[in-house]
Amino acid sequence: MGNNTAANVLSTIGTVLWCIQLTPQIYFLWRRKDATGFPPVFMFLWVISGIPFGIYFITSDSYIPFQLQPQMFSVLCSIAWLQSMYYPPNNVPLKRVIFYGILYLSISLAMQLGFGIPLKHLYSNGVRWPTTVFGIIAAVFLALGLLPPYWELLHRNGRVVGINFLFLAMDSAGAIFSMAGTLVGTFDLLGMIQFAVVLALEIGLYTSQAIWYIRFRVIRKEDPDEHEKDVQEISDSASAENRPEHTLEHSQA
Repeated sequence: MGNNTAANVLSTIGTVLWCIQLTPQIYFLWRRKDATGFPPVFMFLWVISGIPFGIYFITSDSYIPFQLQPQMFSVLCSIAWLQSMYYPPNNVPLKRVIFYGILYLSISLAMQLGFGIPLKHLYSNGVRWPTTVFGIIAAVFLALGLLPPYWELLHRNGRVVGINFLFLAMDSAGAIFSMAGTLVGTFDLLGMIQFAVVLALEIGLYTSQAIWYIRFRVIRKEDPDEHEKDVQEISDSASAENRPEHTLEHSQA
């Protein structure tokens, strides 16, 4: 009883964090009106992962907080995905962005209902491999989603641009609490792998930013010959972050 209570508390905290973790990123993009360094494929892969992610936790009779996670996760990911397409440098027309959003929601609802109901029945009868397959697919897409930001790092000397660190911190904390809930409750190997993969890749982003800061903010300040290059880099980044908002014509495209 004690373990179940602890598992529910920990997983609930993880769920709350994962229900709101992308709000700082969404606000960050809205305020900047610029998605430079935040590639649409990042959120698109996470949006796709939300479908098998939801099917897996619903059909495997996980704790209620775990069943709610993928739904809120998908909603927030879809908003950030649509923003990353609409804002520069991608500038996808608004009508097309709205169409993509409606299309995704329709496909997600159809797949979760179409697979979730029969798989839940199979799972209760001991046939668990189909649910496991969806769990593996979700874990793969979650991991793949965090690879595009690493591609962006290669073009910026390891600097994280366009990704809000409050979002990363909340996402990492959500993964940690969810992992803790899985450990003290009914152990879920695939759920643990999903959370661990996200956490490991996000730690990589923190590490890359820390190395960039040491190389270009600490070491270069000690080297007068390199200081001018550093100033130019910061100036270029600032000009990108302060681009003007879309014109009315683009908003009505």
